[in-house]
Amino acid sequence: MADSSFDVVVIGAGPGGYVAAIRAAQLGLSTACIDRRGPPGGTCLNVGCIPSKALLQSSHHYEDAKIHFADHGITIGELSFDLPTMMARKAKVVADNTKGVEFLFRKNKVTYIVGEARITAAGKVSVGTDTITAKHIVIATGSDVTPLPGVTIDEKQIVSSTGALELTSVPKHLVVIGAGVIGLEMSSVWNRLGAKVTVVEYLDRVLPLSDGEISKQAQRLFEKQGLEFRLSAKVTAAKLGKTDVTLTLEPAAGGAPLELTADVVLVAIGRRPYTDNLGLAEIGVTTDKRGFIPVDGHFQTNIPGIYAIGDVIGGSMLAHKAEEEGVALAEILAGQAGHVNYNAIPGVVYTWPEVANVGRTEEQLKADGVAYKVGKFPFSANGRARANGDMDGFVKILADATTDEVLGCHIIGPAAGDLIGEVVLGMEFHAAAEDLARTSHAHPGLAEAVKEAALGVAARAIHI
Repeated sequence: MADSSFDVVVIGAGPGGYVAAIRAAQLGLSTACIDRRGPPGGTCLNVGCIPSKALLQSSHHYEDAKIHFADHGITIGELSFDLPTMMARKAKVVADNTKGVEFLFRKNKVTYIVGEARITAAGKVSVGTDTITAKHIVIATGSDVTPLPGVTIDEKQIVSSTGALELTSVPKHLVVIGAGVIGLEMSSVWNRLGAKVTVVEYLDRVLPLSDGEISKQAQRLFEKQGLEFRLSAKVTAAKLGKTDVTLTLEPAAGGAPLELTADVVLVAIGRRPYTDNLGLAEIGVTTDKRGFIPVDGHFQTNIPGIYAIGDVIGGSMLAHKAEEEGVALAEILAGQAGHVNYNAIPGVVYTWPEVANVGRTEEQLKADGVAYKVGKFPFSANGRARANGDMDGFVKILADATTDEVLGCHIIGPAAGDLIGEVVLGMEFHAAAEDLARTSHAHPGLAEAVKEAALGVAARAIHI
């Protein structure tokens, strides 16, 4: 690649970076996107969101056939699964998605450059021996696994989410450190395929960032599926054996340390911003004590012409949040008015039942002294859920006690990740619970549970 010049250079081809690049190109800006991985898509497409969902889907089908088909009058003979085929399908799903991004780059005339980028000055990026100049540089390098002191990841016996997606056999006993999204999704996959799974969490509940009522229901349902939980416990050490790992756990309440032995341990305690080898310190780009890059309302760092989006700037470390920021920044750079409503960014856990949320929790509203009303509706009272045999969970809507504006929604149940979209749209337009309640919903449909929860805010639910 010869030295070249662009209006916009995006460093990182994950969801935030590739979307920013495509949108900038659509708006007439000459654009390049640089990524060291090779296949675009970042962690999400390559070793995160997409492969994990592929395995979640495959393992869900297996569990349905093994446990639930009989309820529908479907009888089958001896059941088994082929893990190599399952993994090969996952790999194809990943490859198809990354090839899709490459196609979108070509379609929108985005120059894709494979290599490690380093910012040498405002307006200058080096890739190997080549120098690229740009009016605007966008840092979209995403995040990496947060390490756990005393536990060294080798991606064999002690794995990150990346290693958990590449296991060649089902562990007899998998210990998962962290009861957040990644931990519970990977726990679900391997539990369904026959592993004994123990989840260790430092805090006193699973999904600690979720609404408290959702957390309690989720733990109950996951325990029913076979997951075991060790809550309020801190992992302080890991000792490798020939075929196993022994963890040392310290109870939060004090007392003698405990030991827990497994053949595979997954570390899933969160993610940290990835800015290695970008040259930020050398050119004076400010980072905070946790490594995040502070930006202003237009995503600009303290250095004019250098911007950052996605996981590296903090907030919800979600692919779709990064995408929204990528679009908003591209539009700002093109002279338009880009904006992200952070109060309307949904979060989803793709276990079964799924868990989805948007807006504020009851605990947050109470802490802030906000007067609110609650509407709840169980899936056990929804006709479609009952017909499907997926009756676990409920929809919970929180609305301002005075204005009736929807302040949050929390769903645990079938297709929660899809159902939350209606509420996200409503919140984007400052909808009242009454607006959702008066919207006609097709019958019989799972979305009727959202309508009924909205009706419940005013104590008007019909089917409960």
